[in-house]
Amino acid sequence: MGKGFFNVPIAVNEPVKSYAPGSPEREAVLKTYKEMFNSKIDVPLYINGKNIETGNTRTMSPPHDHKHIVGTYHLAEKSHIDEAISTALEARKEWSQMPWEQRAGIFLKAAELIAGPYRAKINAATMIAQSKTIHQAEIDAACEFIDFLRFNVQFMTDIYMEQPESTSDAWNRIEYRPLEGFTYAVTPFNFTAIAGNLPACMALMGNVVVWKPSDSQVYSAKVIMDVFEEAGVPPGVINVVFGDPVMITNTVMASPDFSGLHFTGSTFIFKELWKQIGNNIHNYKTYPRIVGETGGKDFIVAHKSANAKQVATAIVRGAFEFQGQKCSAASRAYIPKSLWSDVKSMVIEDLKSIKMGSPEDMNNFVTAVIHEGSFDKLAKYIDQAKADSNADIIAGGNYDKSKGYFIEPTVIVTKDPKYTTMCTELFGPVITIYVYEDEAYADTLKLVDETSEYALTGAILSKDRYAVTQATEALQNAAGNFYINDKPTGAVVGQQPFGGARASGTNDKAGSAQNLLRWVSPRMIKETFVTPVDYRYPFLGE
Repeated sequence: MGKGFFNVPIAVNEPVKSYAPGSPEREAVLKTYKEMFNSKIDVPLYINGKNIETGNTRTMSPPHDHKHIVGTYHLAEKSHIDEAISTALEARKEWSQMPWEQRAGIFLKAAELIAGPYRAKINAATMIAQSKTIHQAEIDAACEFIDFLRFNVQFMTDIYMEQPESTSDAWNRIEYRPLEGFTYAVTPFNFTAIAGNLPACMALMGNVVVWKPSDSQVYSAKVIMDVFEEAGVPPGVINVVFGDPVMITNTVMASPDFSGLHFTGSTFIFKELWKQIGNNIHNYKTYPRIVGETGGKDFIVAHKSANAKQVATAIVRGAFEFQGQKCSAASRAYIPKSLWSDVKSMVIEDLKSIKMGSPEDMNNFVTAVIHEGSFDKLAKYIDQAKADSNADIIAGGNYDKSKGYFIEPTVIVTKDPKYTTMCTELFGPVITIYVYEDEAYADTLKLVDETSEYALTGAILSKDRYAVTQATEALQNAAGNFYINDKPTGAVVGQQPFGGARASGTNDKAGSAQNLLRWVSPRMIKETFVTPVDYRYPFLGE
């Protein structure tokens, strides 16, 4: 068998298609959307390369048309989770020993399948399942997912090339072994790319995976598995299960072979999982790796020197793209009094021009929130703001779930910097603004840092570089991804590795080598060329 040091294709970010009127990609995705929306699919479990139908099913409906059913998916029993675990462990015997370039080839092929023949399908599925506009679907399900797959391969080779110094006496080398046992991926509804990347990046490094997607993302998760299967991921390497999250997690974490959790979701659930792992620690063969990206209460701070139109645009895009359901979405803003009048009028003017409805109508900037639970929670906070004397709704505030879970983009202005919607993660199209006195900039930065338990993303807008420096230093622990003169969303793989600390997660930076390093266990090998034959050192001489 031929051997060599192999160079992988240099990773480049996938260009974002425009979907402008009359473009071929627009016509293709609309055609695919209509076909998928008007048909029904059945999504089985996927264990050991086989589709498993349990007969216990739930229906799937688009959030923007919740009475319309696009398919069903099957729920696992405990026996299925046990089978997924045993299958993964069996598959590990070969997968962990597969040459790295063969694993790389599989996931590079997956990237090209998404870039080409699966592009319209994975975008349309994300539009239907998660109510994303075509632009939001394109930058997520297509481009970001492709970027994860390509850049992860490049990062993997960079990791493998990182080697210790050797001498003429001894050759030192490190091999990066996959974790011993199996890993568990728990993925969210809001990004198809995250749903695909969490299991894929662990598998790329030689691990085997039990993957539980969000119930609200099963429809597009099915497309991901179709891509993985066509790309050549062997049976048992990535097993997909749906159903009761408590039962699935309890079964997974009861196994002594559990070796890692890759999680994106709520802070509370992640803390509970961490505690559960700790309670089980004496049962495990190894210390499990725990990687999580969780909640956020992401901020925009404007300095008095900022451009008001830029601030308004950052608010509208940062808070209301994908209905504010990005972990990085702007949900609190601090605006100086001298800018407020202009920013306020510009935000209101922008929101008057925004259209809301189905993502099939590409004139719509905002669609529906993910499900009824989210809708009800948001409506409750909006109603509370209407009733409270220290809050004022200056835009939006309406909602309707008769056809879809539609929440109008809503701007709350409060006189209390610790008002509930300044502190609480809402995960919807609601932003709360506090207007501060211009001379209180330093105190406001302190307020920003202390108001939230989260530390995911944040932004400072200013023309004054001293003010930028001041904010960068004062807010160094308040955001894992910090943006200067931009909105706090839109991290690009290979350019802005993503993650936060505090209650926002372990900050292991998805889309970077730092994340991949969590899924390997290095083994140091020292090979001595001339082995000593006498125990005596020179200092023992006569």
